[in-house]
Amino acid sequence: MSQLSVNHLLGIKYLKTSDIKLIFETADQFKEVINRPIKKVPSLRDITIANLFFENSTRTKLSFELAEKRLSADVINFSAAQSSVKKGETLIDTVNNILSMKVDMVVMRHPSPGAGVFLSKHINASIVNAGDGAHEHPTQALLDSYSIREALGSVKGKNVVIVGDILHSRVALSNIYALKLQGANVMVCGPKTLLPKYIGDLGVKVETNLKKALDWCDVANMLRVQNERMDISYFPSTREYAQQYGVTKQLLDSLDKKITIMHPGPINRGVEITSEVADSDQSIILNQVENGVAIRMAVIYLLASKIKQ
Repeated sequence: MSQLSVNHLLGIKYLKTSDIKLIFETADQFKEVINRPIKKVPSLRDITIANLFFENSTRTKLSFELAEKRLSADVINFSAAQSSVKKGETLIDTVNNILSMKVDMVVMRHPSPGAGVFLSKHINASIVNAGDGAHEHPTQALLDSYSIREALGSVKGKNVVIVGDILHSRVALSNIYALKLQGANVMVCGPKTLLPKYIGDLGVKVETNLKKALDWCDVANMLRVQNERMDISYFPSTREYAQQYGVTKQLLDSLDKKITIMHPGPINRGVEITSEVADSDQSIILNQVENGVAIRMAVIYLLASKIKQ
């Protein structure tokens, strides 16, 4: 069996093209499994996985938990809000206490960039980064690319624009790395205040006019504005943002080709996209959610197969 070149999934920047290909091929098999009447396989019966979420999450947490249970792993859930972290316990102490219960893998979301990398140097378990601050969110980027591959046949050579709050987005950074690795052309689009200063150094095109960006692309990945990470105002009002950077059905119909619309969720309907767009046949948002389970099953299975050895 082919193997991943890494022992943890900390970020897309640590992966090779061959790793992404292997994850996608494995996800193809698991996608078939989750569409059967009996959706479970006994692959990870002897593996225990801890989900540590130090930040709020709905979709990602549910998706990981479902993926783990579909693989028959034993799952323990930890939410920082109800934990001893509130009493001042450090990250390493928290994790070591959990590992002393003989856990094989840790899925972690944390507000500090690099938390997963830091942890991987100090503990003896496989780590999956479920989002570290505004840094990376590797499984989201993998499921986004996988959804593009499913909708358009391949990622290579496709024009993908990421629209919105690039500055605070871990999804944007991971997506840029993943898309570039697979040979896609990438553009970012948003108000200047929400585009990182040196974003062009990552080899992406930069555009501030949404209509021009949509004319160029095959796929538009719409990001929400991350109000919870903003300590100052980056644009005058939500209404003005929606007028300039929100995708409406009229805007889509005015393009000379049909483009694919994606969104990592949660959607702010009426801001970055209208309900009409989100629920239209050009949107693959719910496919992304379904693919999220298959991709996370693939990642967990491939990392666990390295533990077993």
